[in-house]
Amino acid sequence: MRAWVVPAPGRIEQVELPVPRPAEDELLIRVRACGVCRTDLHVRDGDLPPHRSPVVPGHEAVGEVVAAGSRAHGPGPGIRIGVPWLRRTCGRCRYCLRGQENLCPFSEYTGWDADGGYAEYVTVPAAYAYELPSGYRDEELAPLLCAGIIGYRALRRADLPPGGRLGIYGFGGSAHLTAQVAIARGAAVHVLTRSPAARALALDLGAASANDAYDRPPEPLDAAILFAPVGDLVPVALESLDAGGTLSIAGIYLTDIPSLDYERHLFRERTVRSVTANTREDGREFLAAAAEYRISATVTPYPFDRADAALDDLAADRVNGVAVLTMPHQEGALPDGS
Repeated sequence: MRAWVVPAPGRIEQVELPVPRPAEDELLIRVRACGVCRTDLHVRDGDLPPHRSPVVPGHEAVGEVVAAGSRAHGPGPGIRIGVPWLRRTCGRCRYCLRGQENLCPFSEYTGWDADGGYAEYVTVPAAYAYELPSGYRDEELAPLLCAGIIGYRALRRADLPPGGRLGIYGFGGSAHLTAQVAIARGAAVHVLTRSPAARALALDLGAASANDAYDRPPEPLDAAILFAPVGDLVPVALESLDAGGTLSIAGIYLTDIPSLDYERHLFRERTVRSVTANTREDGREFLAAAAEYRISATVTPYPFDRADAALDDLAADRVNGVAVLTMPHQEGALPDGS
């Protein structure tokens, strides 16, 4: 099969690999589309330390089940499912047992610990795959599987009150999906981003305002989410919070945070929270919300052979919304004849 791999930090190349065989609890998926996430960029560039080398990146894969292991319970052949970032947890540690599987110290992640969706086929443990809502094209669903789910958890962590005022710093793939959920639930959303195209998209989606990332929003915020991986924006966002407000930091990677002034940034019970991955329950809740509110991703499609260009464009902030790799396939048997 065709696949893209990161053989060393800073490089990505297309190669031929054997079609993977599913383990006894896994499904084999023929990939139809795969989102291009900023985390993939961090894997390529070495911002995240390699967990597997070489590795096939990609953790927003949509495809159809073509085979299953002997103990895999779940959707049967031909059913469309989603392959997400969270691939496996231990199920036994204190975090798993109290509903915080996203903090499991033995967790594994698609496209980092195991080969991901920048390939014609990918495996996924059946218990960690998502059944997907109808009424969406493959490329529209792919970004929901990480950008959407992580943004949803970040929104929950921000403790936004009903009808509250939410600031969103950075407006890429995850942010533009999260904004739609918040707006659908009655929030006034203020977007702060350096990209004029992203500001225009935010207003089109119903944001109350859209300004530069370092501007002050037009009103104090009850909550804010930092999607841009820029530590300099932490004090900026904190200064924009009203008393009792919460800043949720959504990225897996963040540049250094400058020194904070207690009175300016934290006093009056302002809170900073990080976001680490997601639970499967987060995913199920978000996908249900996406179907209820008809959340829609603004997609820039790239042919599979241009995965390197998609990552370069993402790094240069040339993608408005989300980039998605599209992978047309012939129907029929697997390449080995199975």
